[in-house]
Amino acid sequence: MNQDIDDALQGWEARPGALQARLIEARDSRQVMQLRIDLGILQIEITDRPDGTRPHGFATYFEYLRQQARIADRAGHEFALSEEQCEEADREFVQFYHRRVGWLTLRNYARAIADADHTLAFMNFIRDHSPNDDYTRAHEQYRGFVLFHRTQAAAALAVEKNDPEAAIDAIHDGLEKLRSFFASFEAEEQMEEDPMVEQLRKMDRSLRQLHNIEATLQEQLQQAVANEEYEAAAKLRDALRKRKN
Repeated sequence: MNQDIDDALQGWEARPGALQARLIEARDSRQVMQLRIDLGILQIEITDRPDGTRPHGFATYFEYLRQQARIADRAGHEFALSEEQCEEADREFVQFYHRRVGWLTLRNYARAIADADHTLAFMNFIRDHSPNDDYTRAHEQYRGFVLFHRTQAAAALAVEKNDPEAAIDAIHDGLEKLRSFFASFEAEEQMEEDPMVEQLRKMDRSLRQLHNIEATLQEQLQQAVANEEYEAAAKLRDALRKRKN
């Protein structure tokens, strides 16, 4: 068996600072993702765990840990991650990061959202079952970055579906989650200067200008509720339901 990767690299030069991704068909006809890096290629499975393994028979290590937590809970014990489990969890976080940025590069926004949701749920699990505060903080510091990716993907997916109002609402929702993230670190004053927030604000302004949207139906509804204009709020809820349908 020829094990070198010269053929795969042929015509796909590395571009420092630029992420490149592609989907290819493997020998067994399954589709896999490839990321071009300086030293070669990363090949990533596109379903379940990115490295293609099944930790302890589960689709992901996160699923395995959730099962362990449920077993401990039924036995009346508090579940906390061991040092080995922390190392394995970190490995899965890195794998899902690579696949998430690959999906964003390929503009497969639904898949990027799904992988971001996996990471955010795993972060919640880590927060609840961390062995110490240092390990918790080591992961929580990246929550804003994952929220940013998810918001980007959700807005882009809405634009693909010709729904700019939904895109603006997705950005608004993401910014609110980022506000909570900064507040958790007592850094609210730094939020508006953050590059991720600036980029989302720019997307918001661009969409409003391009589609002549002053306020989305969701924003109008929130304002009507705040002003106790309940009849107007009811009409806006109906309009929102119709749009979603």
